[in-house]
Amino acid sequence: MFKRMRLISCLAIAAGCMLSTTSTARAQRMLREPQDQPTAEADPGDESDLSDRPEGATANADQPSGQAPTPADSSEDQIDAGQPAEPPASQPESGIVPLLGRAKSNRTNTAAAPTVSDSVALQIALDRAGFSPGLIDGNVGRKTQVAIAAFQKSAGLPATGKLDDATRRALAVGSSANGGLVRRFTLTESDIAQVGPWPKDWIEKSQVKRLGYKSVAAMAAERGHCSLAMLARLNRGVDLDSLAAGDVVWLPAVEMPASTPKAACIEIDLAQKLLRVLDKSGKVVALFHCSIAKDKAKLPKRSCKVAVIAPNPIYIFDPKMWPEVKNLHRKLVIPPGPRNPVGLCWLGLSLDGYGIHGTPEPEMIGKTGSHGCIRLANWDAQRLGKMVRVGMEVRFTNGPTSVARR
Repeated sequence: MFKRMRLISCLAIAAGCMLSTTSTARAQRMLREPQDQPTAEADPGDESDLSDRPEGATANADQPSGQAPTPADSSEDQIDAGQPAEPPASQPESGIVPLLGRAKSNRTNTAAAPTVSDSVALQIALDRAGFSPGLIDGNVGRKTQVAIAAFQKSAGLPATGKLDDATRRALAVGSSANGGLVRRFTLTESDIAQVGPWPKDWIEKSQVKRLGYKSVAAMAAERGHCSLAMLARLNRGVDLDSLAAGDVVWLPAVEMPASTPKAACIEIDLAQKLLRVLDKSGKVVALFHCSIAKDKAKLPKRSCKVAVIAPNPIYIFDPKMWPEVKNLHRKLVIPPGPRNPVGLCWLGLSLDGYGIHGTPEPEMIGKTGSHGCIRLANWDAQRLGKMVRVGMEVRFTNGPTSVARR
């Protein structure tokens, strides 16, 4: 009996030693191996329409513009000239992080470069040449046809507005000489930080540091000068609603050119809602579509000059200029950003209350009226800002030959 009890005791001690050794090894292995971190889920945010129009404003109401960044009292659309706003910090302010999307992702878009249609290739070539087709959407409508005709005239070709062989060669549509038609765009933490917040109330807008993009997809689409529908077509199978840092998307290759033509004059055709950039010889070297005043009485009556060029401007909200905004009786400083009422670039004019500027809603260019200023897509306003200089003449026409001069 004593021998049997001694044998059982020895076996128990051996088993305990084995369990202790196994647990220790497992703990050491867990310390050595990296552990999966929990992934932060995206905050769905407010999915309602977060346009920059104040509540109660009509669809055709535009933001008053001014010579940002430090405007003062003025008539409608007027902001006095000031110093350009300081670039905002790359990091979002405290409390905004949950709005900025998901945590860094390890997903990549491994699909080969998408095949683009001839119409998309045409629009990309026009955009590169500085003759904007509007949003790149694959639809050869009026804006694209106007851009083709303007390019043809500039190149000394018959201005038919149709893509013929001579125009195709001059634009290098789809050729290797014009580079790739699409490019891979890898999202970074800095890109994600440019999204949100999205306040609708003017007071709330004035309390944030920057008015960022409505979504990561909207930011990517603006980088590619394209519509959200086109972005989805180029990235089939990619969930554009959950893009995060590290993800890759395909965009139209329409980066800002290293150099732009020398501009001598800006001509704005109020009848066709077109802004033309002319060189010293009078040749059109760039063309952009624009929005003008909804109220024809507020259209500019004479020529003027570029008074200030302000990238990344702030905006002074004056309730006197916004009768549709109720219960707000003081001016507010609206921070810079792509959803600032005057977008990412402001060209103040020597006409009090008038300017040329970007917009938070590029899809509405030419479709809605402004309070008096000339609105462009953000990328077109930025490109124009690199082509012009302070003191340059700006003249307004009511058609190709009727020019209003001082």
